[in-house]
Amino acid sequence: MSPVPPKDCAGSKNSEASLLDAWLALPLSIRIWAGQRGLQTFGAELLKIYEWDWARWARPDQLPPQGDWFSWLVMGGRGAGKTRTGAEWVRGMALGRSPFAIEPVGRIALVGETQAQVRDVMIEGVSGLLAIHHRWEKPVWSPSRRRLEWGNGAIAQVFTAEDPEGLRGPQFGAAWSDELAKWPNLQETWDMLQLGLRLGNQPRQVVTTTPRPLPLIKRLLDDPRVAISRAATRANRFNLAQSFLDSVHQAYGGTRLGRQELEGEIVEESADALWSRALIEECREREEPPLARIVVAIDPPASSSKRADSCGLVAAGIDRDGLGHVLADATLAGARPHEWAQAAVALYRRLEADALVVEVNQGGEMATSVIREVDPGVPVTPVRASRGKFLRAEPVASLYAQGRVRHAGAFPALEDEMCDFGPTGLSSGRSPDRLDALVWALTHLMLGPKGRPRVRGL
Repeated sequence: MSPVPPKDCAGSKNSEASLLDAWLALPLSIRIWAGQRGLQTFGAELLKIYEWDWARWARPDQLPPQGDWFSWLVMGGRGAGKTRTGAEWVRGMALGRSPFAIEPVGRIALVGETQAQVRDVMIEGVSGLLAIHHRWEKPVWSPSRRRLEWGNGAIAQVFTAEDPEGLRGPQFGAAWSDELAKWPNLQETWDMLQLGLRLGNQPRQVVTTTPRPLPLIKRLLDDPRVAISRAATRANRFNLAQSFLDSVHQAYGGTRLGRQELEGEIVEESADALWSRALIEECREREEPPLARIVVAIDPPASSSKRADSCGLVAAGIDRDGLGHVLADATLAGARPHEWAQAAVALYRRLEADALVVEVNQGGEMATSVIREVDPGVPVTPVRASRGKFLRAEPVASLYAQGRVRHAGAFPALEDEMCDFGPTGLSSGRSPDRLDALVWALTHLMLGPKGRPRVRGL
């Protein structure tokens, strides 16, 4: 939500409306230039009108993209300004204002999760349709008829995902769908809406939502007719309490919930992966207890080329009760051997670890020797893989399922690999370098040579 301009603009209805029309008829570049000059020479009335010019105040992601798109998908975190974006788009379409429309759109659909959600957020909310209009152009809201009507005859009708059949019959030139990822009857409601978008030369729709990895949203992301805008919660920080931002980022930063609800990311997970997002969230801790042993595990790339795989670099420890704690993911992409060796030794020193655990299947002598060159005094424990990555990872995944591993904070990139890694590897086909390092660290600390849990006692 960008700042809602003052609602007490001075002047008569007719004079203000005429002044607004004249102002909006100017090219946007001139309106911006005038604002930068301070408008001192344009008078107090025009200054008040200027404060209402959404195209001047909006962030780039809150304005319609260029191009011949059919759907505009606006994905963002909580409080990122999605509602204001959708409401301003509807206002521009209904009134035929640039940069939204060339002429007014007569029939518009407003679709939300429930009737209350449409009313309380999309229409009557602080960033809703009634709040963003000037008093002389504000549409008349008829709750009993579930419709908004503008003075020029444009009408917006309310529909909900609870009743997909309500969309059977009406037709529209534009539509605003809010919080699509929360809709019940998602596909059925969406299909009915698409069949009704058939009025005018170029019917269009905007979708504002906090994303979730749903099949419909994935299809929209892959559709060439869909324009996409993204914004995190912090993009709207000037309109949000700093205490709110501090508290939510401290509590949820980097977690699955935080990435979805604050960053506006689609957080994927494979159906056949060894780990699930829910399982990892259950293992989350903010402070780890005193640890008896700490290791830094290294999964070195097979090549020293800049195009080689990343060097997996993960630290973990074990406490007196036999619980494992993942402490850091310092994986490096495109690093030369001396670079990842320096990073590994630095992490070893910072955590006061007990050993560096290094996979030596490929270039084993090189891996250990380059570490010795950086710091001859660091104890190096070479490990060699005798089984495939999936078989090595299964016993470690079992430790998580048994509640024997904790994550000391959030490690988004590592957790992405964990929740995507299945029998055929990662869906991208890339090497799971972070996951390999994690498996080596926890195997060394908690499992015997054949993947059996070590006898408790340190």
